[in-house]
Amino acid sequence: MPHHIDFRSGDLDLAGVLRLPASGTPLPGLVLTGPFTGVKDQVVGLYAERLTEAGFATLAFDHRGFGGSGGRRGHEDSGGKLADLRAAVDALAARPEVDADRLGVVGICLGGGYAVRAAAQDPRLRAVAGIAGAYNSPAWFARQMGAGAYRSALRSFLDRYDEYLPAVAPDGGEAAMGGDEPYAYYGTARSASPVWENRVTRGSLHSLMTFDALGAAPLLADTPLLIVHGKVDAYCSPELAAAMHAEAAGEKEIVWLDAGEHIDLYDREPWVTQAVDAAAAFLHKRLT
Repeated sequence: MPHHIDFRSGDLDLAGVLRLPASGTPLPGLVLTGPFTGVKDQVVGLYAERLTEAGFATLAFDHRGFGGSGGRRGHEDSGGKLADLRAAVDALAARPEVDADRLGVVGICLGGGYAVRAAAQDPRLRAVAGIAGAYNSPAWFARQMGAGAYRSALRSFLDRYDEYLPAVAPDGGEAAMGGDEPYAYYGTARSASPVWENRVTRGSLHSLMTFDALGAAPLLADTPLLIVHGKVDAYCSPELAAAMHAEAAGEKEIVWLDAGEHIDLYDREPWVTQAVDAAAAFLHKRLT
């Protein structure tokens, strides 16, 4: 059964769910981090449940500003989220059921980028897996958009930094995650959660566009990396997933799935099972 726990990140209270396998201690432990605006009973909750069934202690939690955690509502804080991940590692390592020398991190969607950055900065994390990950790179964004358009976008986010806009919207409406695909998950019963809010600050988009996950790749020389990614993904670039794998300095694997949409890896079969099986096999091998 899941155990609801609270822990501190600086001066903020974070809400988490600890899951423990039925038997066997001390256990390898995994901290999970998930999609932009996501909360612990959506994508990360599903993956935490499945990875617990595979023999891991797991901690899924709400980052600051989202779900049941404290902090500025609906605001993406890149530095704060990395601090939250360090605090989650502290909380998991302190559990008597968990082997503090066998810890890893799993990130899905935007969490994939935070997971690799966290692993690069925290030697307690001995392995990292990214699933449908967003390996953001400001340099790549600027090349794709053109330097002028990139800087213009940043300026627009700064000018209206504290304003809110919907996270998703139907029928092409303005939203932080525009288009039909994000709405098909967050705007429907697929993502139903009493603590998810359909709003986010425009400043959050500045954080997304300036967060450098790809730059962590050369720092993973001692940290095994697994990437699981859809061959087709309109929201988290397969090109950046391939670049993260290519530029990672240490042991690494990449698994390409034949999913047709990014959100297939959120909750659809057989994609979730394929991703979980790949992650479980990789992490069991490295966390022994």
